[in-house]
Amino acid sequence: MASSALASLPFPFATLLPNTKRPTRLFSTTLAAEPISSPSPSLSVVIAGGGSGGHIFPAIAIADELRADARVVFLGTSTGMEREVIPAAGYEFVPIPKVKLSRPFLSPLNLLLPFKLLRSIVASLRVLREIRPDIVVGTGAYVSAPVLFAAALSGIRLVIQEQNAYPGLTNQVIAPYAEKIFLAFNACLKYFPREKCVVCGNPIRLSLSHHASKVDARLHYFPKAGENAQVVLVLGGSTGATALNDAFLKMYHDMLVEHDNRYIIWQTGAEWHKEVESHVKKHPRLLLTPFLHAMDLAYAASDVVVSRAGAMTCTEILNAGKPSILIPSPTAAEDHQTKNAYTMADIAGSKVIIEDELDSTSLESAINEVLGDENLMREMSEKAIRAARPNASSDIAQCIMSMVKTSSA
Repeated sequence: MASSALASLPFPFATLLPNTKRPTRLFSTTLAAEPISSPSPSLSVVIAGGGSGGHIFPAIAIADELRADARVVFLGTSTGMEREVIPAAGYEFVPIPKVKLSRPFLSPLNLLLPFKLLRSIVASLRVLREIRPDIVVGTGAYVSAPVLFAAALSGIRLVIQEQNAYPGLTNQVIAPYAEKIFLAFNACLKYFPREKCVVCGNPIRLSLSHHASKVDARLHYFPKAGENAQVVLVLGGSTGATALNDAFLKMYHDMLVEHDNRYIIWQTGAEWHKEVESHVKKHPRLLLTPFLHAMDLAYAASDVVVSRAGAMTCTEILNAGKPSILIPSPTAAEDHQTKNAYTMADIAGSKVIIEDELDSTSLESAINEVLGDENLMREMSEKAIRAARPNASSDIAQCIMSMVKTSSA
């Protein structure tokens, strides 16, 4: 199994493992996995994915559905956010050596990539041999690549989940070895073998699957808001979207002055918060914050969402049934945010402003266009609700458990 799988690995991975019979001897003194306790459930699942919340939170959502029936162990790096987030969510976490492909591919930083990848695959093989999982689940990012290759070499069943409208490199490379490929959007079907694909949406956090009432949410943020209030939710990202925050900073005050029924919830992101706060004029109809922990309330309170076009944010917008104005990040890998944004335009009527065309005027015009037309708002909301797949987490988990139980029967 191992030799045949290696022979068919796509370039550059096919050339990275010259000696496949004795890999553990090469690194036996440096790659011992952390001790792993004996499983209590009869089934076990390994999940690999990390680096960013967009890969970690879908993985946790799937795990939450699996944990009643299986032992779930996460593999990731000791430097990524998964190291803190996964144990905090109550799951076992085993670190493996970090591997990251630098861009462009011919960068000198990639000279040691083959050795780092081999080292991480060997470490993953050891962990998988100890856990003996029934199935391995990958949710993307370079973090998952070594684990998924190790699973393929070990003959362990594996599935992958792709969050974006355009697949990431890791999922593209591992797709030939995956038994099932769970997709968030129909637009991604053309990049994978259709017979393997299941379009079921993105798994979302449990708190976001329960919709708070608009009245209660409004009272939470703006107790004095009247019935005709219009709330703009601006999501500047977890760290901060510079262009989006800058454009909004130049027009938010004029909008509040011109529309006395407008309210703003503005999540700036951590890196931008102090800068924005130093320039913003305090206003009773403006809530400025670096983070929004109660996202269910923020979505419920809003009439329109202004945001980047990360896969999970797009999914949350659909599940919340909200009109949206999306400004995709031009620096996202494989330009996937642009593809996500235009997919959202097709299925939910989202307004898209590319960053080259973004300024205070274009942003204010888009917000006014949406909030100034009740029929348009209703249409965008209805489209979003129709496109939403709120049961993605349970659907994926049920499929995984069905696969495992069938193979063990």
